[in-house]
Amino acid sequence: MPDPLLRVQSQLTDRDLVLLGWLADHGVLTSFQIAHALFPSVDYAQERLRALTRKLGVVDRFRPQKPDGGSYPYHYVLAQLGVEVVAAQRGEDLPRKDQARRRRWHLTRRANLPHLLGINGFFTVLAGHARTHPGSELVRWWPPARCQQVGAFAEPDDDISVRVYAPRSRPDGHGIWVEGDRRVPFFLEYDLGTERPLSRLVDKIHGYRELAHVTGRIWPVLFWLPSPARERHLHQELAAAGVRYPVATAVHAEVTGINPAEAVWWQYRSDRAPVRLADLPAADSGTRRAA
Repeated sequence: MPDPLLRVQSQLTDRDLVLLGWLADHGVLTSFQIAHALFPSVDYAQERLRALTRKLGVVDRFRPQKPDGGSYPYHYVLAQLGVEVVAAQRGEDLPRKDQARRRRWHLTRRANLPHLLGINGFFTVLAGHARTHPGSELVRWWPPARCQQVGAFAEPDDDISVRVYAPRSRPDGHGIWVEGDRRVPFFLEYDLGTERPLSRLVDKIHGYRELAHVTGRIWPVLFWLPSPARERHLHQELAAAGVRYPVATAVHAEVTGINPAEAVWWQYRSDRAPVRLADLPAADSGTRRAA
């Protein structure tokens, strides 16, 4: 009998492999997030997801129930065969036989699943924008764990102090957004309004300042907030604390229907109207030293 891994690899498209890699790195995506990011229509996405689930067996799905009745859309995670496909693609060791089951158990029971889905929704909206706007690209999407690895942000020509540095900052994600000749590395802080008081959000800036001091790269922190009132109060807290690090804020797309690639970002300590992600002033600050 042929090896299932060898059999399935010949039936996977490049787009399938992108999806499997995202699920490996970011845990879980809804059917609508996947459709928006990777497919021309929801129907087309659902057809392919059914094949990946039932025919090829590389993903599993679950559908949480809403507290007030009904259910959420299907949530997709890696099946064991999908875990093995990703490991083979990345040249990693063969995973444990129960790795997918343990991972699925963890994801379906975690209390902060809405937070994780919100983070992933932010990045899949950017990926979907790039898919339909030539010249735009989400060239990096890192999960929190990768951002905290020793030397995570070291470049080949950096000195040893950068390569051995363990970041104290704990972003919800890190990305690099490219639009035309503009390149914007950024950190995401996704907020559901559960951090009380707001000073806890402000305190997170210290880790980013330290990272910038070590690497010499000042990348903006984006706060994706649940309401205009919380956004306004955060700007007040930042000012009261005397923060001078580049920060921009916007309100969740779930609330406003906005796209984080568009002109929705209010810059802290700026009187300018909201700007596009690609127009944040730190876009070209890759070699600038932190003050």
